[in-house]
Amino acid sequence: MKLSTRQMVLVALFTALSAIGAFIKIPTPYVNITLQLFFTTMAGLILGPKLGPMSVGLYVLIGLIGIPVFTQGGGPGYILQPTFGYLLGFILGSYVTAVVARTGQPTYLRLLLAALAGLLVVYSLGVAYVYMINRLVLGNVLNLRALLMAAVFIPLPGDIGLSFVAAALGVRLWPTLTQLSRQTGTS
Repeated sequence: MKLSTRQMVLVALFTALSAIGAFIKIPTPYVNITLQLFFTTMAGLILGPKLGPMSVGLYVLIGLIGIPVFTQGGGPGYILQPTFGYLLGFILGSYVTAVVARTGQPTYLRLLLAALAGLLVVYSLGVAYVYMINRLVLGNVLNLRALLMAAVFIPLPGDIGLSFVAAALGVRLWPTLTQLSRQTGTS
């Protein structure tokens, strides 16, 4: 896939925003509450199903090569962190958000459903990975209630709220985004 200069800049911008979002955090057990989900959702809404996941994938790749852009550092060993599944979820969630957002008119409800669909993907991968790493790698047998409390019920309300904000921002920006997509071929 050949990218224009504008596309590369947009991908780099959302890669940087994802990294910045990792450091705007509220620490909690197992899963930090961050703005990463908001920025990866916006990447899907704004950049579309090709460039959105590309920007998030680039962010994950940068972290895996050792640049400390994740909430707890970086490097290839980060794959063994319980929260790495959320990073994988951000890539797929950005794609799902982009696809759902583009299935019809960009109404607030459609963009909200797109953001929530992406959220569901992120949480599904993230929680499964937290459980798997704790169980298989760290040897911790997690109580399901404790896992759901720490990895879902504590961060989920804030992430749902940010999905509402992303949808509202997406609706406001959609006319500009449509024009930008035509110019850059990101849709």
